[in-house]
Amino acid sequence: MKIGILGTGRMGVRLAVMYSAAGHEVVLGSRDTARAQRIAAKLAHPRLAAGGYQEALDAPVILPAIFIRDGLLDQLEAMSERLAAKILIDITNPFNQDYTDFITPWNTSGAEQIAERLPRTRVVGAFKNVWWEVFDAPDFAGAISDVYVVSDDEEAKRQVIQLGEGTPFRYLDAGRLANARTVERMTLLSGEVGSRHGFFPRMNYKLLGERWTPGQADQTIGPLIA
Repeated sequence: MKIGILGTGRMGVRLAVMYSAAGHEVVLGSRDTARAQRIAAKLAHPRLAAGGYQEALDAPVILPAIFIRDGLLDQLEAMSERLAAKILIDITNPFNQDYTDFITPWNTSGAEQIAERLPRTRVVGAFKNVWWEVFDAPDFAGAISDVYVVSDDEEAKRQVIQLGEGTPFRYLDAGRLANARTVERMTLLSGEVGSRHGFFPRMNYKLLGERWTPGQADQTIGPLIA
Protein backbone atom coordinates (compact mmCIF):
# COMPACT_ATOMS: atom_id res chain seq x y z
CA MET A 1 0.00 0.00 0.00
CA LYS A 2 1.09 3.57 -0.61
CA ILE A 3 0.65 6.02 2.25
CA GLY A 4 0.89 9.80 2.04
CA ILE A 5 1.86 11.57 5.25
CA LEU A 6 1.14 15.28 5.66
CA GLY A 7 3.59 16.82 8.08
CA THR A 8 7.20 16.31 9.10
CA GLY A 9 6.94 16.70 12.87
CA ARG A 10 7.83 14.08 15.44
CA MET A 11 4.74 11.90 14.81
CA GLY A 12 4.72 12.20 11.03
CA VAL A 13 8.37 11.23 10.63
CA ARG A 14 8.12 8.32 13.07
CA LEU A 15 5.05 6.91 11.35
CA ALA A 16 6.74 7.29 7.96
CA VAL A 17 9.70 5.26 9.21
CA MET A 18 7.45 2.62 10.78
CA TYR A 19 5.30 2.08 7.72
CA SER A 20 8.20 2.08 5.27
CA ALA A 21 10.07 -0.44 7.45
CA ALA A 22 6.94 -2.64 7.31
CA GLY A 23 7.15 -2.69 3.50
CA HIS A 24 4.78 0.11 2.46
CA GLU A 25 5.59 2.90 0.02
CA VAL A 26 5.48 6.18 1.92
CA VAL A 27 5.53 9.76 0.71
CA LEU A 28 6.57 12.15 3.46
CA GLY A 29 4.87 15.39 2.49
CA SER A 30 5.61 18.88 3.75
CA ARG A 31 4.65 22.43 2.89
CA ASP A 32 8.44 22.86 2.71
CA THR A 33 9.48 20.20 0.20
CA ALA A 34 13.16 20.83 0.85
CA ARG A 35 12.65 19.99 4.54
CA ALA A 36 10.97 16.71 3.64
CA GLN A 37 13.80 15.89 1.24
CA ARG A 38 16.44 16.54 3.92
CA ILE A 39 14.65 14.29 6.40
CA ALA A 40 14.10 11.48 3.88
CA ALA A 41 17.74 11.63 2.78
CA LYS A 42 18.94 11.38 6.36
CA LEU A 43 16.63 8.45 7.13
CA ALA A 44 17.63 6.65 3.92
CA HIS A 45 14.73 4.19 3.88
CA PRO A 46 14.37 2.60 0.42
CA ARG A 47 10.57 2.87 0.38
CA LEU A 48 10.41 6.39 1.83
CA ALA A 49 10.18 9.30 -0.60
CA ALA A 50 9.83 13.03 0.00
CA GLY A 51 7.52 15.54 -1.59
CA GLY A 52 5.03 18.30 -1.02
CA TYR A 53 1.46 17.88 0.14
CA GLN A 54 0.31 17.45 -3.47
CA GLU A 55 2.55 14.42 -4.00
CA ALA A 56 1.47 12.90 -0.70
CA LEU A 57 -2.20 13.35 -1.64
CA ASP A 58 -1.73 11.02 -4.62
CA ALA A 59 -1.66 8.05 -2.24
CA PRO A 60 -4.86 6.07 -1.51
CA VAL A 61 -4.23 6.31 2.24
CA ILE A 62 -3.55 9.73 3.79
CA LEU A 63 -2.23 10.36 7.28
CA PRO A 64 -2.23 14.00 8.42
CA ALA A 65 0.25 14.68 11.22
CA ILE A 66 -0.97 18.19 12.04
CA PHE A 67 -2.61 19.51 15.22
CA ILE A 68 -6.21 20.72 15.13
CA ARG A 69 -5.03 23.81 17.02
CA ASP A 70 -2.73 24.53 14.05
CA GLY A 71 -5.57 24.59 11.54
CA LEU A 72 -5.88 20.94 10.54
CA LEU A 73 -9.63 21.06 9.91
CA ASP A 74 -9.45 24.02 7.54
CA GLN A 75 -6.44 22.55 5.73
CA LEU A 76 -8.21 19.24 5.18
CA GLU A 77 -11.40 20.91 4.03
CA ALA A 78 -9.40 22.73 1.36
CA MET A 79 -8.16 19.29 0.19
CA SER A 80 -11.63 17.72 0.22
CA GLU A 81 -11.73 16.91 -3.49
CA ARG A 82 -8.36 15.13 -3.36
CA LEU A 83 -9.43 13.25 -0.22
CA ALA A 84 -12.80 12.04 -1.53
CA ALA A 85 -13.19 8.23 -1.24
CA LYS A 86 -9.72 7.85 0.29
CA ILE A 87 -8.87 6.42 3.69
CA LEU A 88 -7.71 9.09 6.12
CA ILE A 89 -5.90 7.86 9.24
CA ASP A 90 -6.53 10.44 11.93
CA ILE A 91 -3.85 10.37 14.64
CA THR A 92 -4.44 13.79 16.11
CA ASN A 93 -5.45 14.61 19.66
CA PRO A 94 -7.06 18.07 20.06
CA PHE A 95 -4.59 19.37 22.63
CA ASN A 96 -4.46 22.98 23.74
CA GLN A 97 -1.15 24.84 23.61
CA ASP A 98 0.24 23.49 26.89
CA TYR A 99 -1.15 19.94 26.56
CA THR A 100 -3.21 20.23 29.75
CA ASP A 101 -6.63 19.88 28.10
CA PHE A 102 -8.47 19.56 24.80
CA ILE A 103 -9.98 22.31 22.69
CA THR A 104 -12.96 20.10 21.81
CA PRO A 105 -16.03 19.59 24.02
CA TRP A 106 -16.80 16.24 25.66
CA ASN A 107 -19.53 15.32 23.17
CA THR A 108 -17.25 15.11 20.15
CA SER A 109 -13.71 14.16 19.11
CA GLY A 110 -11.09 15.28 16.66
CA ALA A 111 -11.89 12.28 14.47
CA GLU A 112 -15.59 13.12 14.38
CA GLN A 113 -14.90 16.74 13.52
CA ILE A 114 -12.75 15.63 10.58
CA ALA A 115 -15.50 13.27 9.40
CA GLU A 116 -18.04 16.09 9.61
CA ARG A 117 -15.85 18.34 7.47
CA LEU A 118 -15.04 15.53 5.00
CA PRO A 119 -18.24 13.50 4.50
CA ARG A 120 -16.86 11.73 1.40
CA THR A 121 -13.64 10.62 3.12
CA ARG A 122 -13.25 7.32 4.96
CA VAL A 123 -12.01 8.49 8.35
CA VAL A 124 -10.30 6.01 10.67
CA GLY A 125 -8.86 7.00 14.05
CA ALA A 126 -5.62 5.29 15.10
CA PHE A 127 -2.44 5.91 17.12
CA LYS A 128 -4.24 8.43 19.30
CA ASN A 129 -3.18 6.57 22.44
CA VAL A 130 0.50 6.27 21.43
CA TRP A 131 3.02 8.90 22.56
CA TRP A 132 5.81 9.74 20.13
CA GLU A 133 8.68 8.24 22.14
CA VAL A 134 7.09 4.79 22.00
CA PHE A 135 7.83 4.57 18.27
CA ASP A 136 11.56 4.86 18.99
CA ALA A 137 11.53 1.98 21.49
CA PRO A 138 8.21 0.12 21.19
CA ASP A 139 9.22 -2.94 23.22
CA PHE A 140 8.18 -2.82 26.89
CA ALA A 141 10.20 -5.69 28.40
CA GLY A 142 8.87 -8.01 25.74
CA ALA A 143 5.30 -6.68 25.83
CA ILE A 144 3.63 -5.43 22.66
CA SER A 145 1.37 -2.45 23.34
CA ASP A 146 -1.91 -1.59 21.66
CA VAL A 147 -3.20 0.77 19.00
CA TYR A 148 -6.96 1.34 19.24
CA VAL A 149 -8.58 1.69 15.81
CA VAL A 150 -12.02 3.31 15.44
CA SER A 151 -14.25 4.05 12.46
CA ASP A 152 -17.81 3.88 11.17
CA ASP A 153 -16.42 2.40 7.93
CA GLU A 154 -15.77 -1.26 8.77
CA GLU A 155 -13.81 -2.00 5.59
CA ALA A 156 -11.58 1.05 5.98
CA LYS A 157 -10.95 0.07 9.61
CA ARG A 158 -10.01 -3.46 8.52
CA GLN A 159 -7.56 -2.09 5.94
CA VAL A 160 -5.88 0.18 8.50
CA ILE A 161 -5.48 -2.77 10.87
CA GLN A 162 -3.94 -4.77 8.01
CA LEU A 163 -1.53 -1.92 7.27
CA GLY A 164 -0.14 -2.47 10.75
CA GLU A 165 1.09 -5.97 9.98
CA GLY A 166 4.84 -6.06 10.45
CA THR A 167 4.85 -3.05 12.80
CA PRO A 168 5.66 -3.41 16.52
CA PHE A 169 2.10 -2.93 17.82
CA ARG A 170 -1.09 -4.92 18.35
CA TYR A 171 -4.03 -3.31 16.55
CA LEU A 172 -7.45 -3.66 18.19
CA ASP A 173 -10.80 -2.92 16.58
CA ALA A 174 -12.13 -0.40 19.10
CA GLY A 175 -15.51 0.11 17.47
CA ARG A 176 -17.30 3.15 16.11
CA LEU A 177 -15.79 6.53 15.34
CA ALA A 178 -17.52 8.11 18.35
CA ASN A 179 -15.28 5.96 20.56
CA ALA A 180 -12.46 8.32 19.56
CA ARG A 181 -13.84 10.59 22.30
CA THR A 182 -12.70 8.04 24.87
CA VAL A 183 -9.45 7.03 23.16
CA GLU A 184 -8.37 10.65 22.79
CA ARG A 185 -9.03 11.41 26.44
CA MET A 186 -7.17 8.28 27.47
CA THR A 187 -4.14 10.12 26.15
CA LEU A 188 -4.81 13.01 28.50
CA LEU A 189 -5.02 10.54 31.37
CA SER A 190 -1.83 8.65 30.45
CA GLY A 191 0.00 11.95 30.04
CA GLU A 192 -0.87 13.13 33.55
CA VAL A 193 -0.41 9.77 35.27
CA GLY A 194 2.81 9.08 33.39
CA SER A 195 4.20 12.46 34.35
CA ARG A 196 3.35 11.88 38.02
CA HIS A 197 5.19 8.56 38.03
CA GLY A 198 8.16 9.49 35.84
CA PHE A 199 7.13 7.52 32.74
CA PHE A 200 6.29 10.38 30.37
CA PRO A 201 6.50 10.10 27.38
CA ARG A 202 7.53 6.42 27.40
CA MET A 203 4.20 4.76 28.12
CA ASN A 204 1.33 3.11 26.32
CA TYR A 205 -1.81 1.09 26.93
CA LYS A 206 -2.26 -2.67 26.67
CA LEU A 207 -5.65 -4.30 27.12
CA LEU A 208 -5.31 -7.48 29.19
CA GLY A 209 -7.83 -10.28 28.92
CA GLU A 210 -8.50 -13.96 28.48
CA ARG A 211 -11.08 -15.78 26.38
CA TRP A 212 -14.21 -16.21 28.50
CA THR A 213 -17.18 -18.50 28.01
CA PRO A 214 -20.61 -18.38 29.71
CA GLY A 215 -20.63 -20.43 32.89
CA GLN A 216 -16.90 -20.05 33.41
CA ALA A 217 -17.42 -18.05 36.62
CA ASP A 218 -19.76 -20.75 37.96
CA GLN A 219 -17.00 -23.33 37.48
CA THR A 220 -14.47 -21.31 39.49
CA ILE A 221 -15.98 -19.09 42.16
CA GLY A 222 -19.48 -20.56 42.04
CA PRO A 223 -18.75 -23.76 44.02
CA LEU A 224 -17.04 -21.73 46.76
CA ILE A 225 -20.10 -19.62 47.47
CA ALA A 226 -22.82 -22.17 46.79
